[in-house]
Amino acid sequence: MAKISHGFQIFVKPAGATCNLDCHYCYYRDKSSLYPDSGTFHMTESLLEKYILQHFESAPGPDVDFSWHGGEPTMLGLPFFKKIVSLQRNHKPAGWRVRNGIQTNGLLLDEDWGRFLASEGFRVGLSLDGPAELHDSYRITRGGKPTHAQVMHAYELLRKMEIHTDLLCVVHSRNVDAPLSVYRFFREIRGTYLGFLPAVERSQETAQGVSPYTPSSEAYGTFLCRIFDEWLQRDVGRIAIQTFEEAARPVLGQEHSLCVFRETCGQIPVLEHNGDFFPCDHFVDRDHRLGNILETPLDQLLDSEEQRSFGEAKRSALPRYCRECEVLAMCNGGCPKYRFIETPDGEPGLNYLCAGLKRFFMHAREPLAKLASRNRESAPAFQKTAIRAGRNDPCPCGSGRKFKKCCGAK
Repeated sequence: MAKISHGFQIFVKPAGATCNLDCHYCYYRDKSSLYPDSGTFHMTESLLEKYILQHFESAPGPDVDFSWHGGEPTMLGLPFFKKIVSLQRNHKPAGWRVRNGIQTNGLLLDEDWGRFLASEGFRVGLSLDGPAELHDSYRITRGGKPTHAQVMHAYELLRKMEIHTDLLCVVHSRNVDAPLSVYRFFREIRGTYLGFLPAVERSQETAQGVSPYTPSSEAYGTFLCRIFDEWLQRDVGRIAIQTFEEAARPVLGQEHSLCVFRETCGQIPVLEHNGDFFPCDHFVDRDHRLGNILETPLDQLLDSEEQRSFGEAKRSALPRYCRECEVLAMCNGGCPKYRFIETPDGEPGLNYLCAGLKRFFMHAREPLAKLASRNRESAPAFQKTAIRAGRNDPCPCGSGRKFKKCCGAK
């Protein structure tokens, strides 16, 4: 098996689309229909070991990232994840470092889970859509019950165990009109890294052509702008926001790290519970199945012509309206899944979120440039590293004062 020359990340779905929630906007819950003959959506131990071994054999090292997604991966139970760690230790090359991340709704996390995640250094992504009245609009159990209180219990447990936790907020038609309520809630609970993921789903059943939970593009842009202004005024250096970090990268001459804003995509493929390989989390369907690691080694799938073509299509399919846009470098046309509307001159392939994203990027680029110019030599204030500044370290905002006397005191 050949080493891949570049780093890679794979969203592994060891439980497939299985989940204990019934979130209205979930784009992955219907993927179980791809496997009508599966008795259980549970990655076998033998397949798990084959995957981990192939991942190490393909990775350039010495830092190797594993990402466990769903569905809800914790439904497989803590023993399954202890097996993951055991297999990683058995197959890890000498001197290499393993980093695990898990995305969860938090409902099954308890003290035992917390101790395990803390001791093994897992990074946790926790889904939380803001205060209770907004979160519980769509994130409900299969019995229709609210989940906010349970998620907050999980969040407090993760904080108590000092586990690195990223908060992922889906922006939908209910919370999009309350940007400051959402943001201030996260600030009040001391969230340090936030991701705002728009819920966009095409639908022929509505006049707007999208699902009832999909926010308008303009509302999404306003949501980002309002939060950006408050963040800029009082939270630079204390709270990192993924979209703001990405908007800053072109200003700094850096390549985007988030796939939706990169020139090409396909950098985060998916491995389903049975070993099936797909180019992207948003394109898990029969037409995009590229193979199975039981039949084709992982390195060949990662470096296949089909995977490369999928990624290149993002750039090559851009309509002229996008190619001539003044904020193209900040957006690159966005996620291909959302490119289902027409440009003003009638060309197909424009991103549904175009108007909102353009408004935000135009709004933020000058303030971000000013922030960058303050301190280009060290980590800029809006990058994730800023949240790890020590109290006596120089403040990441570039003021020249200690963090505790500057942004850390706000």
